[in-house]
Amino acid sequence: MSRRLARLTLDTLADLPESARSCVCWELDPVQRARAVAAGDAAAEKEAWLSRVLLEWGSCGRVLYVDGDAAGFVVYAPPPFLPGAAAMPTAPPGEDAVLLSTACVFPQYAGGGLGRMLMQGVVKDLVKRGGIRAVEAFGDTRAPARGAGATGEPAAAHDRCVLPAEYLLRVGFKTQRAHPRYPRMRLEVKSAVTWRSEVESALERLLGAVRPVRHPTPARPSFEPRSKRPPG
Repeated sequence: MSRRLARLTLDTLADLPESARSCVCWELDPVQRARAVAAGDAAAEKEAWLSRVLLEWGSCGRVLYVDGDAAGFVVYAPPPFLPGAAAMPTAPPGEDAVLLSTACVFPQYAGGGLGRMLMQGVVKDLVKRGGIRAVEAFGDTRAPARGAGATGEPAAAHDRCVLPAEYLLRVGFKTQRAHPRYPRMRLEVKSAVTWRSEVESALERLLGAVRPVRHPTPARPSFEPRSKRPPG
């Protein structure tokens, strides 16, 4: 079974379910979101949002493929690009953090460690960018962790768009600001890099992928033939 992560672009967005392509819980403020949903323009607004973020900030998500089929995705961006977060009771996110808005593994692929793979992709991207101290996310203490994340536009508030708090805890987040329903949670990039290295090293040892260090073979000394003594 092959797995790969691809950047979220307009092309890879097209591989996601319609519910994911039209979810604008975080991308628009509540008034704009209500108008877009009522007018049937949510999908177009999502594409416009993605185009703007790609142009102004760069890559803002990953799509996970299993054997060529989309199996999940993750979306993240600086808080100013996600005005919908202002409605959360534990807002605002930290100024030194990127906000993780959505992380979803489709139900048929749940339970295979793909959610952790998505987070590894996020951390790797942020490390390459530099200057980003943490990833923050709003958790839902009542949502089940299996199949983390939701992809549909909720009928009310953020209930179906907030990540399960249990999932965030599993992939390394800690509570930054407590709340009985919607805690704000944080993953320090520095600690995530250490965790990622430890996990990868353990996997390499488990799979026998660590190759022994090969020492160079010492060169054989060259011997010059002794000159023959003239007969005495």
